[in-house]
Amino acid sequence: MILVPITYKGGIYRHDEVVDLIEDLGGYIIQKHAIAGEIVIQALVPRDDIELIRRVGKPLMGDVTPAPLVGTEIAVVSMSLEIHHLPHASCDIAEYIRRNGAKTNMVGLARGFGKRVAQLNDEERDVINEHDLAIYMLGNFGTCIEQKFPVLRRGIDIPIVVCGGPDKETLQKIIDPPVDGYVGNVGRFMHRTKEAEELTKLDEIVAEVTSVLDHRREEIAKDPLSVSPARLMEVIEEQVPDIGDVTSPTPITVQIAGLRVKLPYDTFADQVKAAGIEGGITVGDVADVLPSRMRDYILVRIKPFSETNIVV
Repeated sequence: MILVPITYKGGIYRHDEVVDLIEDLGGYIIQKHAIAGEIVIQALVPRDDIELIRRVGKPLMGDVTPAPLVGTEIAVVSMSLEIHHLPHASCDIAEYIRRNGAKTNMVGLARGFGKRVAQLNDEERDVINEHDLAIYMLGNFGTCIEQKFPVLRRGIDIPIVVCGGPDKETLQKIIDPPVDGYVGNVGRFMHRTKEAEELTKLDEIVAEVTSVLDHRREEIAKDPLSVSPARLMEVIEEQVPDIGDVTSPTPITVQIAGLRVKLPYDTFADQVKAAGIEGGITVGDVADVLPSRMRDYILVRIKPFSETNIVV
């Protein structure tokens, strides 16, 4: 059974019927939230059953759309927290990607500005590496990007998509070794993205990110994970009841190959490791449970089949 990510938008009235249908079909609810009188559900569902979900939701004024970034966590890396770096381009891109299903986190570097002083410290590097992909929001000048980007990518082992003021061909030429994706003509700007050509550029960023993540999924499929991250999320929700007291919109953030559990590591790590999945197999048997550098969260890294000889 192949699960694909979707977003369901519809009225709150009788939306529980759609939730029950997705779960009965073997799908997983990644996130559900209400906005005014509308419910938004992000889910992984069997590919062959999308039309059935669409038919059930239609009388309820519901709409099902593909959401290729559901179940991913992306870092949007800004060169600084200063007003000329952070508020507009970075925030607009982070929000637009979030609308397409991803969970995004802003990472403002302490010393990312300037050709001569740009640096990436250990904590920033580790936080970025906890994500599925990093979008680097660079500046408008090719010479600046060429000189400082090698420092800012040092130690990053997740896919990188670079956005900068020069066109795509120039970015590909000046960045060596290559990164996984490029979007040109997106540098620093001091206004909100409202014009048609600007929104088209945001769509281009989403398409580039989707392409890079699809390639990563293909690589993971060659050595499948021991358990689906979405299934592991349900296991933890059922067996670690304290997760219900977390006030974050996503108490458990699903990633391509793991989870971020927003509970204190020292208090709950052993409980997460001991959670049973099936037939005596626990979370600790199929995943590494690690302390996150982001606050005091728990990071769950699912092991591939080649390491565990287990698939549940």
